Amino acid sequence: MGNGAGKSTLIKVLTSELECSEGNVWKHPNVRVAYVAQHAFHHLEKHLEKTPFEYIQWRYGIGEDREAMEKPDRKAELEEIAALQAKVHVINGQKLKVEKLIARRKDRRSYEYEVQWQGKAPTPDQTTWLPRDALEEMGLLKMLMEIDAKEAAAAGMWSKPLTSENVAKHLEEMGLDREFTLHSQMKGLSGGQKVKVVLGACMWNNPHILVLDEPTNYLDRDSLAGLAEAIKEFGGGVLLISHHREFLDALCKEKWVMADGKLTLEGEVPTNKEKIEFKMEETMTDAAGNTIKLKGPKKVLSNREKKDRERKKKLAIANGETVSDDEDW
Repeated sequence: MGNGAGKSTLIKVLTSELECSEGNVWKHPNVRVAYVAQHAFHHLEKHLEKTPFEYIQWRYGIGEDREAMEKPDRKAELEEIAALQAKVHVINGQKLKVEKLIARRKDRRSYEYEVQWQGKAPTPDQTTWLPRDALEEMGLLKMLMEIDAKEAAAAGMWSKPLTSENVAKHLEEMGLDREFTLHSQMKGLSGGQKVKVVLGACMWNNPHILVLDEPTNYLDRDSLAGLAEAIKEFGGGVLLISHHREFLDALCKEKWVMADGKLTLEGEVPTNKEKIEFKMEETMTDAAGNTIKLKGPKKVLSNREKKDRERKKKLAIANGETVSDDEDW
């Protein structure tokens, strides 16, 4: 577990900071992973003229995490994209070339993706829905990862509009006063305040897994104690990289020990396989300070589901019930 053992390299591979030279890294299509680097301030180096609010607004303002978009698994080289778009695929007897993937929907066991073809409009009569395994066989893995990341990010931020009120409240929960959040440039913050901004920013999109690389390097003793309590309360998974045995023993029942290039498992391995359901927040605060009840995102229905929905609506009308177009069936 000492320095140079390969802990940070392993985590960078798992979090897509680095691409593995051998083997594969598999991630669930919907997973959201928050990562705080060993040198935590590197997240802020290019944003010292921004306030914490402006930084989070910049980072998530396009609907997903800009930092995640810069990772190697998301950045297909121009040559790769050109090669994928030049490849001819025979679909229903037609020779077609992929333009891009534009949507995703749940299939019985996996997902289907809507493919826009070169020279054709992105309309339902011109696109094709294909299963994930077929698209993987076609060599479109990076395109799949791109749209998976967008869908996962959208799900995580559905109930959190990027308003000053919401960001200030979020960072207050991390221990940063709203005055600093809204009015102080990052270059004027103390080291401890910057760490709170980094942690708050990485948690903005409601991650399933939080990865912290050597947090004892950038947090003082009081802040570490606070972090330890927060980790115990966090409902998702936490992966800590550290050589600080006392800190790890207080939090981690299961340990992955990296030494001499080998990884071994120590401690208790959880056997609980209970499924954890994501619960959508019921209200949000808009830019004017109004509290609004939220509806979840509408599900993209398959043709069979659409027919079943229409059948239920007709039956309800026949029974004299009032039917709304917005109602879920």
